[in-house]
Amino acid sequence: MTALARGLAALGAIACAASVGLGAYASHGLADDDARRAGLAALFLFGHGLALLVLARPAASRLCLVALTALASGVLLFSGSLLGAVFADTPTTLAPAGGMLMMLAWLTLAVDALRTSA
Repeated sequence: MTALARGLAALGAIACAASVGLGAYASHGLADDDARRAGLAALFLFGHGLALLVLARPAASRLCLVALTALASGVLLFSGSLLGAVFADTPTTLAPAGGMLMMLAWLTLAVDALRTSA
């Protein structure tokens, strides 16, 4: 496994761990829009973190690693923007870019899956 793949897998595991604490805090320590935003950020951190952890290990192609890097960047932009709004009262202007990057990454993973022979 390359250093990039190991880093992406580790980032995925850290995102999953952070999502557990963030989800608990959203449920018990926040209210209204802040709770909704933090809960959504936790959901995206967990789902995409798990995907990074699982998919980075066997990542063989350069296209797959590019897609996983885009996925990691997208979830950081999306969740980070929502959490910035919750904890620093900043606008969520980066969330749409993060969402688009995640969608592009998933589509790139689909293309890689179709072109990779077993």
